[in-house]
Amino acid sequence: MRAVRRALFASAVLSAAFVPTLAAQPVTPSAADTRWPVKSREHVDLWLHGFAMISEDSAPVPLFRRGYRDALVVQRNRASAFTDLDANRELLTARLRANPALVNAQFLPLYFGSWPELAGAIDGFLKNAENSRPAPNQGPAAQLAAAFPTKDDRDFARRFVNALRNEQEKFHHLWWLGETRRRERTLAAVDSLWQGTYRPRLQNFLSHTQQGSGEVILALALEGEGRTSAQGKQRNLVAVGFPDSPDRAMDAIYAIAHELVGPIASASVDDNTSPAEKRSGVAERLSGFALVRGGALVMRHLSPELAQSYAQFYLRVAGLTPEGDVMTAFAKAFPVPPALLESLDRQIAVAFGGI
Repeated sequence: MRAVRRALFASAVLSAAFVPTLAAQPVTPSAADTRWPVKSREHVDLWLHGFAMISEDSAPVPLFRRGYRDALVVQRNRASAFTDLDANRELLTARLRANPALVNAQFLPLYFGSWPELAGAIDGFLKNAENSRPAPNQGPAAQLAAAFPTKDDRDFARRFVNALRNEQEKFHHLWWLGETRRRERTLAAVDSLWQGTYRPRLQNFLSHTQQGSGEVILALALEGEGRTSAQGKQRNLVAVGFPDSPDRAMDAIYAIAHELVGPIASASVDDNTSPAEKRSGVAERLSGFALVRGGALVMRHLSPELAQSYAQFYLRVAGLTPEGDVMTAFAKAFPVPPALLESLDRQIAVAFGGI
């Protein structure tokens, strides 16, 4: 599923469980050197929240934070919130089930700066489609056309956007303000770790993989599986999970590594799978595992301890409790063929300037 999504849109506090030694050697960036700022975006959270509430999630690394929907049901019940998202849930879920490719629409908010901009663009796109006007072949309108190509898909888009408008008004906006306010120290902790330690040490890797600059968005509905939009060397947006507290700030760093290894993972899977494996879906299944294993290799270039802590995080995200050696359990949980793993390791080393 991750490979399909990328193909469509390709376009300071440490963990209490483990304290990486690198974090004790911060590099404070100058104002001019601030790349990849860490932010939160309400429209990204609202859109992903909507998908989390209507999606059936059974991926090894869940598409959304484990338990997010159940927790939000409790929060919404406390607020006595019943919205159009509830009223239309069965219809929306049924359409997602009928056309799994609609999952790609989760990436749309990364191409827009606000909820009014996103909702307005979808309204305009739907109106043009009703009037049989051809969609542009580039820009946001083209992305909307790719996300919602059929009439049934456009009906889904209309129902979903209207449901989110009502959800925002009756529940999500106030809840989001309170939740992001509660996590202000967490955002600051993630930003400190990222800008002060890890982003500078990853900059050669980022530059080599055409990801020299961009923006990190902490999203409440996400955890180990992020969402990435590559829109040019200096315009990359990566949405990852927003940790619950400052002492879990490293979780966001691990998820960032998982996302940033995407270009290498995609190339390695493409090079190491046959046309038959691509047609059968084997390559797509391997893509998710390659991302997880590739992120660990990126962390290993910084320190072996970080790779182990990364592995512990993804085992936890997958709902697994390792017995015995962590890295052995990690390799078993996310298996990739040796040739693919060697390809990942070699290309990551090149990106770091190792060879």
